[in-house]
Amino acid sequence: MITPDVGGGFGAKAFFYPEDLLLPWLAKRVNRPVRYTESRTESMNGLGHGRGQIQDVRIGGNRDGKITAYEMRVIQESGAYPRFGAFLPFMTGRMLTGTYHIPNASMKSQSVVTNTVPTLAYRGAGRPEAAAAIERAVDMFAAEIGMDPAEVRRRNLVSQDQFPYTNGTGTVYDSGDYPGALEKLLVVSRYDELRAEQQTRRESGANVQLGLGLAVYVEITAMSGGAELGIVEVMSGADGAVHAQVITGTTPYGQGHRTTWAMLVSDRLGIPFENITVVHGDTDLVRSGEITGGSRSVQIGGTNVWRAAGVVVDKARQIAARLLEASVEDIVLEDGRFHVAGTPSVTRSWTDVIATAMAMGERLDGEGDFTQASGTFPSGAHLAVVEVDIETGKVNLREMFAVDDAGCIVNTLLAEGQVHGGLAQGIGQALYEEFIYDADGNPLTGNFADYGFPSAAEVPSFVTIHMESPSPMNDLGAKGIGESGTIGATPAVQNAVVDAVSYLGVRHIDMPCTAERVWQAVHSC
Repeated sequence: MITPDVGGGFGAKAFFYPEDLLLPWLAKRVNRPVRYTESRTESMNGLGHGRGQIQDVRIGGNRDGKITAYEMRVIQESGAYPRFGAFLPFMTGRMLTGTYHIPNASMKSQSVVTNTVPTLAYRGAGRPEAAAAIERAVDMFAAEIGMDPAEVRRRNLVSQDQFPYTNGTGTVYDSGDYPGALEKLLVVSRYDELRAEQQTRRESGANVQLGLGLAVYVEITAMSGGAELGIVEVMSGADGAVHAQVITGTTPYGQGHRTTWAMLVSDRLGIPFENITVVHGDTDLVRSGEITGGSRSVQIGGTNVWRAAGVVVDKARQIAARLLEASVEDIVLEDGRFHVAGTPSVTRSWTDVIATAMAMGERLDGEGDFTQASGTFPSGAHLAVVEVDIETGKVNLREMFAVDDAGCIVNTLLAEGQVHGGLAQGIGQALYEEFIYDADGNPLTGNFADYGFPSAAEVPSFVTIHMESPSPMNDLGAKGIGESGTIGATPAVQNAVVDAVSYLGVRHIDMPCTAERVWQAVHSC
């Protein structure tokens, strides 16, 4: 079986569908290639949907801004065939209290069967739901006691010296700097200036009001840890140059694994990046693979590739020690050449080592043996700045700021791309996206003519900043980043919309915050 580039997955493609079994069976039955092509409507009615939670929350605290209790009740819509959707509240519960130290917390959930498309994982899978609830609750608490939402967050965030931190439902966070992320966000966004602009607009009675929405999030990635295949082999190519081949159990669909794995191996071996080949998604060549999902690939798959390269280096050092007539412990690899520590003038190249290994009948290969014990916890702080037309309810997202901490970043450009995509999807959920059924359960938004989502015209340029709180869970210090943008952006945008009209008495608006819903909220006060 060969897996080509399949395009974005975002969760729903991680599961087995009837067509997945029918197509290979049919191909074998007729002894011909078989292609399955579905329409957009068929896709939207057949591929798993996301979220689907009705949340009822209560939050309690003191007028000095300290939150003392938080409670949530969840009804999870699982669809007509409950599968992973029924499990989503468990993930929500693990992240119930978010980045806040709340001494008393509880959650109760029910998963129900409905005559709708089944609910499956969607970029974040249970964690965005937790962030959406706690971030709205914190904003409502701040409004109730008359304190700025940023200040309430300051007074309740888990501090850096509390890690590893056990939250109210027993989940252990590995590392982070939540107050640092918030402060960095407030500075780069000119938060105080924006609040002053907001006050000026309110005092002038302008039709277009300004709203600011904060979210300080944390999520779990790589869930319960796990392992992934990673093999590296060094050899001489037909061109006479030194090459390396990486075999990985991860299968990318837009994340950039080929680039990242090649970077890791190049850095560890000193072999040029362009001489490294990454093999994946072919069962004739790759004996096993777990899953590309849950933002786990770099921290687990990448670590095993890193370790596999380390095994190759250890084998090569033993051969280089013979060539240099020195102890293995004294051999170092620098800039792709081996030498005795302290004597860099006498070296042996990879070519020398490979030739000797071949003469000895040995292969310069290695396999990673890393199994991560548990998940990691990326975090961050996002701020959305919106303009809301009071007369029409129309929302314009003016600015979006994101400070994200995914541990040690291997490739900044790829990480940036993951954040940008996540922000766009979070914006879509907060402002546009909703799958609607009529009273009989018939879908009314079965194609892109009826289903709202943002285009480039509705999404501003993002201001993104990376922080690094290395995870102690893996060699690379890495955490996941594929879902972070969505988890922080969604409540930030929703909070911003509510904030823009809060002075009129509006306390809450359900997502998506469409013009109609905003208009109704304003005119019902």
